[in-house]
Amino acid sequence: MYGWIWRHLPGNTPVRALISLALVLGAVYTLFTWVFPWAEPLLPFGDVTVDGEAGGGGGEQRGAAG
Repeated sequence: MYGWIWRHLPGNTPVRALISLALVLGAVYTLFTWVFPWAEPLLPFGDVTVDGEAGGGGGEQRGAAG
């Protein structure tokens, strides 16, 4: 797929590289501006199931006294 895109871009290698960079930046901008905000409510990132009692966290050290 990338080879097909590269062959169909106009210009020599430096021009194609700049056009490719612009295409990548445009895709990233589109994702962060419209796609990710649209998809965020559909994803279960707010359903965190971390329990404070299991796992003994709290920053305590285990092992050798010292």
